[in-house]
Amino acid sequence: MSTRDWLLDPSPNSRFQASAGDAYRMLRDMLRNPLTVIGGAIILLLILTALFAPWIAPESPVGQNLEGRLMPPSAAHWMGTDELGRDIFSRVVYGARITLMIVALVAIISAPLGLLIGAVSGYFGGWVDTVLMGVTDVFLSMPKLILALAFVAALGPGIENAIIAIAITAWPAYARIARAETMTFRNSEFIAAMQLVGASRTRIILRHVLPLCTSSMIVRVTLDMAGIILTAAGLGFLGLGAQPPLPEWGAMISRGRVFILDQWWVATMPGFAIIIVSLGFCFLGDGLRDVLDPKQRGKS
Repeated sequence: MSTRDWLLDPSPNSRFQASAGDAYRMLRDMLRNPLTVIGGAIILLLILTALFAPWIAPESPVGQNLEGRLMPPSAAHWMGTDELGRDIFSRVVYGARITLMIVALVAIISAPLGLLIGAVSGYFGGWVDTVLMGVTDVFLSMPKLILALAFVAALGPGIENAIIAIAITAWPAYARIARAETMTFRNSEFIAAMQLVGASRTRIILRHVLPLCTSSMIVRVTLDMAGIILTAAGLGFLGLGAQPPLPEWGAMISRGRVFILDQWWVATMPGFAIIIVSLGFCFLGDGLRDVLDPKQRGKS
């Protein structure tokens, strides 16, 4: 194999062995951190709850029973019932599906977009960097929730529009991280070697720059999941997110705030769900940061 071929297309077996070794090391280091294990267990529980919601929930999340409205937690209703007699535990379980869908779609939309914009900006520099980072700074200058409210108000209430609005407000932070990462190695020797053997700018960015920015991006996305959940809950609380009768946790808190003094469980139970899942993502993100950050690895 020529030098040019080796630089452009490393051995697939070598790449697989390196990836497997890195994955094993990451898993081993993460299992040494108790908080990371707790966070991973919470996220795993969220995923399993979303997948097996029909078998876990004892009742329909939208079924009404006015004779059993506002019943306190009991053996029949573990988290009580709401103002329409719906089982809160069943609604919290099905709400895990909505929460998981929101964080997954926002990550799928915003992270690749921010990663690509940041990598292009950092690699090309000059006027490209000025324009792209100028647009990024405009978005970063405004609070995420206020900006999301503005977009949802323009697009209309609904869970789909809420996801789009949150994704639009989330990508600038990822672009900044990707740009900073790219600028640290855009003048390095291996980039110069790629250029010498005739690799195009598109190939360099897609095959070499973006993968090098991925680890930092994974950490930031995981840490941002808690903020995404809270933003989605805030939009639902204001009636701009998921619409009734969908069991979205923020909307459940909004309807339960009327009964917070006497029937505290109506708003408290979905609030606990938001807190626990947000903490899970924070713990997992901290663990990933410790594992993927070279400075942290050097201290261990």
